Amino acid sequence: MQATESQSEVTRPVLAGWLRLQQTGGVGLLTAHKLLERFQHPQAIFEASRDALLEVVTARQADALLAPPSGAAAGHIDAWLDVMQAWQAQPGNRLLPFDHPDYPEYLRQIVAAPLLLYVKGHAELLARRSVAVVGSRNASRQGVLNAERMAQTLSDAGVTVVSGLALGIDAAAHLGGLSGPGGTVAVLGTGIDRIYPARNGALARRIAEEGCIVSECALGTPPSRDNFPRRNRIISGLARGVLVVEAAAKSGSLITARLAVGQGRDVYAVPGSIHATLSKGCHELIREGARLVESGYDVLEELQMQADAQSGARSRLAADDSFVDRILDAMGDDPLPADLLALHLGQPPGELQGQLLALELAGLLERLPGGMFQRLRV
Repeated sequence: MQATESQSEVTRPVLAGWLRLQQTGGVGLLTAHKLLERFQHPQAIFEASRDALLEVVTARQADALLAPPSGAAAGHIDAWLDVMQAWQAQPGNRLLPFDHPDYPEYLRQIVAAPLLLYVKGHAELLARRSVAVVGSRNASRQGVLNAERMAQTLSDAGVTVVSGLALGIDAAAHLGGLSGPGGTVAVLGTGIDRIYPARNGALARRIAEEGCIVSECALGTPPSRDNFPRRNRIISGLARGVLVVEAAAKSGSLITARLAVGQGRDVYAVPGSIHATLSKGCHELIREGARLVESGYDVLEELQMQADAQSGARSRLAADDSFVDRILDAMGDDPLPADLLALHLGQPPGELQGQLLALELAGLLERLPGGMFQRLRV
């Protein structure tokens, strides 16, 4: 995939209105949305009469909105506009104000949606069906494998995988999303020009080319403890549901899951051992009503996307018929354990698991208890 160049740059006067609204003292995000609901766009807010503003905000807020920016404030806005326009002019970069037609509709529906999104890469992914996949930064090896495989299953079905570019589960989810046609969206808690953590720099560059990166933070914003919980509402807001793969009892992933509930999204959780610290959060979510899932296919079933999953898997397999025939021939007609099949094929067991999952989704084999697989004649 090649990143799409800006389709329609947001003009300087329009950006100036959004920046002024963001920076008006005493007017927070919730108040800004009340004003937008009444006046539709920032310029109309600043041109409204005091009486009209008082129908929505307090007298102090109305006065702040009607007061023209001071010399220093106006200079600050001009400087930021120069930076933003230069950034927006670069290929693949876009600015999406809340009223822009390309602003993601699912995100627009949440309380306190961002007023302005910085987008890098394929902005069209923001309009696709998506599922957020989140979990622990200090994930277990099994958790990382689960996250990548489940994300790949979703992506194979054409579902975009949304996550937060953190270490552990997030990074694995992005890799799984990149492996299929659904792609992936990374939501940052920093400026879109500041990648955190630095260890995920190569992954971020790949996502910018093949997927999409999003942030509400101004360019140059460094990592901040307060920004990441705020970022989580965007992760859940972009998605139809949130899948928590691994989470400790006080994990930030639980914040994302509970924000999802408040936004009317579905929440899914992967269970684990009762003795595993990284399963405590998932078990807590299940007790609270999250749906227990064991595979990406379970999530697709909950979202009624089974047919899409099989279609996506079949498309993926069609690209290499020889690989399909080789595995199916090696299986014969009797149940066979995966490790023995890997031995017959001379293939690493971990690599074969992903291929077996694709065959399963395509309806070409059945997974049996005890790690056994059986070919289905179709």
